[in-house]
Amino acid sequence: MRGLLAATMKGRMVSVCCFVSLLLLLQATAEEEEDLTSVLRDRSHIEETLRFATEEKAADYAAAVQRLRKIYHSSIKPMEQAYKYNELRQHEISDGEITSKPMVLFLGPWSVGKSSMINYLLGLNDNPYQLYTGAEPTTSEFTVITHGEKIRSVEGIVMAADSSRSFSPLEKFGQNFLEKLIGIEMPHKLLERVTFVDTPGIIENRKQQERGYPFNDVCQWFIDRADLIFVVFDPTKLDVGLELEMLFRQLKGRESQIRIILNKADNLATQDLMRVYGALFWSLAPLINVTEPPRVYVSSFWPYDYAADTSRELFKREEISLLEDLNQVIENRMENKIAFIRQHGIRVRIHGLLVDRYVQTFKEKMSFFSDPELVFKEIVDDPDKFYIFKSILAKTNVSKFDLPNRDAYRDFFGINAIASFKPLSAQCSYIGGCLLEKIEKAITNELPALLSSINSGKQPGLSSCEATGCGEKPKNRYRKN
Repeated sequence: MRGLLAATMKGRMVSVCCFVSLLLLLQATAEEEEDLTSVLRDRSHIEETLRFATEEKAADYAAAVQRLRKIYHSSIKPMEQAYKYNELRQHEISDGEITSKPMVLFLGPWSVGKSSMINYLLGLNDNPYQLYTGAEPTTSEFTVITHGEKIRSVEGIVMAADSSRSFSPLEKFGQNFLEKLIGIEMPHKLLERVTFVDTPGIIENRKQQERGYPFNDVCQWFIDRADLIFVVFDPTKLDVGLELEMLFRQLKGRESQIRIILNKADNLATQDLMRVYGALFWSLAPLINVTEPPRVYVSSFWPYDYAADTSRELFKREEISLLEDLNQVIENRMENKIAFIRQHGIRVRIHGLLVDRYVQTFKEKMSFFSDPELVFKEIVDDPDKFYIFKSILAKTNVSKFDLPNRDAYRDFFGINAIASFKPLSAQCSYIGGCLLEKIEKAITNELPALLSSINSGKQPGLSSCEATGCGEKPKNRYRKN
């Protein structure tokens, strides 16, 4: 009896000890979670700076996009197709690109914090769909993060097959690349206004051929369409090699979109950070040949608090400045889109004028006994002899810096016979009008009028010249006088 009682008491004591141990374990876990929460950075300034609470005028924006789409299809695309502009520039504008949100592109070496920065901006820490991060090269795919009604991933082959998206032209880079392309859709206020693109980190000891697809060409495709380009660096490893030099050559002409990010800045003391800042500019100076250098942001973009004894206030101000820069791109997205389509229209017009001049020169030099191939070869090999480019400058008052490379037309006419093109004077119809007049009207009147209506807050619609002939009474062109 005594043995049974002793055994019972011992069992109860063990149970009590186990219960106490469990309580202590739960308390320790709660304290650890509390400590972790205490080191998480406050995110309220992100929502305030990006104005998540502000309601946008979706109807006005949609009307402006539809008006822009109509101008492009009716006034610019006909000349683009008639003179095969896409075969010269390899840049076809789709409806998805016109209606797409601004694109923010993240570039830079491996393990510098590109994916962590996207996770931080979207608040994806401890989320199953957060981008994978680590000290080793982790991102091997091009990841496109867009808005969606629910969280889901989209395969690259599906993105390329969907014509409603702006990524269908990526199919030309092959199936190997599409296997390295992935999309993530999720409901988020920021993604309603912008699209993020995360890229594989640049590894200096890896050749492009080892990736299995044209990495530089794919980067160029995204660079040409990005509204903002973040080139991210780690201050503890500023390795500027051949791959990075190639990247900055691809960024030439897009300097206004480039922002340099010196990430993980709280890993260094203030004095060391100043030295790294100077070393970064010293390394990048030969690669960025512009008068005004790109804006550099120095901070630490991840969800946890800054390291102790670092310039916390400076990093916070730099982060807010970057968010304001991002918000400016979002707010000006319609103006930037109109300016992009107008710039595209100017290039298409110049291309049409040049092809027209080649056609006219060819017809002038041809005689009954001439060999067409020899005559045209002479024109293509030495266009300056026939004043082809100079005549365009004299007639259209365009800058010589807007003219395409002369060698590009040797390749262009190598695959497109000169006889397949009609002169501009023959590109007119009674119903559709003349191609040259339509594209010039879009460049000089319609697109600037649409831009003015956006800036003034008016509902974009028909311009006064279209509706009433600039103050004149509408005329019935079918009525006999």
